[in-house]
Amino acid sequence: MPRYIIERNFAEQLDLSKEGVEEINLINDQEGVKWIFSFLSADRKKTYCLYEAPSTQAILAAARRNNVPADVIIEVSEEIGPNMFA
Repeated sequence: MPRYIIERNFAEQLDLSKEGVEEINLINDQEGVKWIFSFLSADRKKTYCLYEAPSTQAILAAARRNNVPADVIIEVSEEIGPNMFA
């Protein structure tokens, strides 16, 4: 399944709860997308999320239903790291 990096910009600081994450995951499952992990900026107003999804349209549908932004969506092809070159 294709992987995507999603940049999200929030007007307020992001504050997640267990219940909120469960709701996000339920909607994501319904849209066929999987949240793998995210990085949160120091000011808690921006995230960079790694997702698996069949398409950008599925990501946008899940974002709309979850009432979260999806400002930039970039499909990524493969993972690289420094250990690969050691």
